[in-house]
Amino acid sequence: MLWQSYLKNFKSYLTLERSLSEHSIEAYLHDAQKFIQYLQLSGLEKLSPESVTDVHLLDFLYYIGELGIASTSQARILSGIKAFFKFMLLEQLIPTDPAALIESPKLGRKLPDTLSFPEIEKLLAAIDLSTPEGTRNRAILEILYGCGLRVSELTDLRVSELYFDIGFIRVFGKGGKTRLIPVGRDAVKYTQIYIEEIRRHLDIQKGSEDMLFLNRRGKSLTRIMIFLIIKDLAAKIGLEKNISPHTFRHSFATHLIEGGADLRAVQEMLGHESITTTEIYTHLDRDYLKTVITEYHPRGR
Repeated sequence: MLWQSYLKNFKSYLTLERSLSEHSIEAYLHDAQKFIQYLQLSGLEKLSPESVTDVHLLDFLYYIGELGIASTSQARILSGIKAFFKFMLLEQLIPTDPAALIESPKLGRKLPDTLSFPEIEKLLAAIDLSTPEGTRNRAILEILYGCGLRVSELTDLRVSELYFDIGFIRVFGKGGKTRLIPVGRDAVKYTQIYIEEIRRHLDIQKGSEDMLFLNRRGKSLTRIMIFLIIKDLAAKIGLEKNISPHTFRHSFATHLIEGGADLRAVQEMLGHESITTTEIYTHLDRDYLKTVITEYHPRGR
């Protein structure tokens, strides 16, 4: 493929002429590869590098913004793409640089703050596991961050939809659509502890028998309760960021993509609609999705 041969030359340029470290080279290549993946997802895989315009790049930035990628990460990805097209122009492989006038993402819809992995760990460590609610809350946050769920998907999660033996959970998303999401070992561990040591001893109310996360009265948790749990934890560790359940979803996507995960895999796990006007792609292989979580998610390693 033409794009891949250009990437190979770009790697040589970064190594020999710019003398960058191996880590920096890999970061640049990942950034350029993300844009190429986007073209494939959009049905533009046959688009030649010289035909790329600023419109294609702006559409790409909008797309990764819709995935929930933090603006700082968007800016870093754009930096790598800019370097790629500068190289192409330098080598006279393209007549003009389509990225030259594109500014780093600053304006537009403001996304919630994204948590760093150390901040995630600090929040998790602040949970008091000696209490029933603490054990439940640890499972809640592990699932939120480990699977990238919407808060409504979390509160609707059912015991009968946990397939821990094969490493997946089934989620009911927007528009009644369901999807299978790989679940990491920490999320499995703490959810099983909650089910076996806390949930089974509750007096579960009628109508909530299959709901996974319950309050102390045996009723399913509300969205507001999830917000309060997170706000209380943030206050406990003195976190100044304005966070919500959706912050964990953004962090899930950001950390996966920053780690090098495939855009299409992240899109599928988030439950986003296909960005193509026609459904030309089948669902990704489930084993592949599990591999993405294992290799690229901080809690999956």
